[in-house]
Amino acid sequence: MSSTRALSVISRSSPASSHPTRHIISVPSRAVARVASLHVQRKRLELQISSRGANSRPSISATTSQEAKMSTRSGHRVPIEPQRVDAPLTQSATFLVVTIARTPDAARIVRSVLSGIDGLAKNVAIRDLSAAFACTVGIGSEAWSSLTRVPPPAELHPFPTIRGQKHTAVSTPGDLLFHIRSERRDLCFEFERQLLDSLGDAVAVVDETTGFRYFDVRDLLGFVDGTANPVGADVPESVLVAEEDAGAAGGSYVVIQKYVHDVKAWNRLSTEQQEAIIGRRKLDNVELDDAAAGQQQSHKSLATIEDENGDEHDILRDNMPFGSPGSGEFGTYFIGYSRRLWVVEKMLQRMFIGDPPGLHDRLLDFSTPLTGTTFFVPSSGFLKRLDGEDD
Repeated sequence: MSSTRALSVISRSSPASSHPTRHIISVPSRAVARVASLHVQRKRLELQISSRGANSRPSISATTSQEAKMSTRSGHRVPIEPQRVDAPLTQSATFLVVTIARTPDAARIVRSVLSGIDGLAKNVAIRDLSAAFACTVGIGSEAWSSLTRVPPPAELHPFPTIRGQKHTAVSTPGDLLFHIRSERRDLCFEFERQLLDSLGDAVAVVDETTGFRYFDVRDLLGFVDGTANPVGADVPESVLVAEEDAGAAGGSYVVIQKYVHDVKAWNRLSTEQQEAIIGRRKLDNVELDDAAAGQQQSHKSLATIEDENGDEHDILRDNMPFGSPGSGEFGTYFIGYSRRLWVVEKMLQRMFIGDPPGLHDRLLDFSTPLTGTTFFVPSSGFLKRLDGEDD
């Protein structure tokens, strides 16, 4: 939503890049191997947790020769594993939230579709391997038990309504999230079509939002995005659950909010006023100094989360602009992946309630959340085993 840590459009390329993706194409072998290690984290986390026990920390540095050979001779990548939360940022994305019908067969149908999501993704991705197609599935707390028949992840619970003196973070329903990404809009469309055909009447669509990449990684408020995302080895450390919750190892919490902006009111502000709200310069994205303690903080500062020891905790954001000038809609779809759900919730509390209380994030005076839902993204291996569960 801005060039900050909370509601920012994420890019793992340079903010000045005109093609802000996280593709690994024709790069030195050592760089390929380093990033390839991230691609196999879920499977390795699961395997090592089960073989070494919950008290052993899984390795996050191993790779294989096959994973290291990620680029074909033409520079195109092999299909991306469906549950990769660190999949490349793309030019297009669809955010699909559905609820599951309360009928006898609904859970069984959904379980079957989710267990085969890998094959469905490959069926679409194979049509253009250069398009970096990927799909991430999240399961909400109210649907978890009926779908998985196993205890939920330790922190999984419904999105809490957060009421500040002036603004409210609303909580809205959602049993499943499908985060669909590709360089090509038609691949996102085709996957969603096949997915909903497979699910049929077992689900009902709550929200469907199509996002797009905007110029040099900017949001619709005009600021560069993605500066605060973790990179490299910090990605799994910030995003993937590990030994602290063995049953959820390799998975990630994800929170979504759909914001709409009052662009006319925002544009009436001077550039200096906008920069003070965001906490960065608009043209070159340079970070501004934090305000003194007890004073009005910028969006950037309020979205910086530290624990009781003063250690900072990051989340991985894959936000995208959406909207329609003809209908007067301008927005940002916030989606944040985290190893620790409390980090995202504390960030939102600081924004809506303020720190100190009463000094809320002034960006909220121009941005209104329409939705708010929490999910857990299990590993791909976990999804594949769902069809074996008894009804």
